Amino acid sequence: MKSMTGRLAIAAAGAFIACAAMAYAQTTFKVPFEFKAGGKKLPAGEYSLAVKPEGQIALKKEPAGAETEVPFTERLPQPAPPLSEPQLVFHEVGDFAPSYTEYMTVYVLAQLWLPGQDGFLIRATKGAHKNKVVTGQTAAK
Repeated sequence: MKSMTGRLAIAAAGAFIACAAMAYAQTTFKVPFEFKAGGKKLPAGEYSLAVKPEGQIALKKEPAGAETEVPFTERLPQPAPPLSEPQLVFHEVGDFAPSYTEYMTVYVLAQLWLPGQDGFLIRATKGAHKNKVVTGQTAAK
């Protein structure tokens, strides 16, 4: 009996944490350029994001588009002063592909920041790059 009660408590706590993680992290961003995330090319447009408990960030193209899951590698300490709006940070890098004669700008999703929360590191770019920030809106709870 004691074992069963413990299992139920752990299951209930896990379900609560999963629901809370999805609820606090739902945000919407209007990304004005094509970008790469999770190994995929994504078009410009409106995206809703939700942090999933298994170390993934779900990007969903709105309205009613496909969902792409992007892993994050670590949590980043909250900035001081704390952010008041959610932010996506893209690394703007140069690329000579596909023809090797034409220089192209590529945007790669690098970080997600939510107000009052630690950030999410999605990708670290080691070479030369610029940061491009897109602010979003937090969905009503």
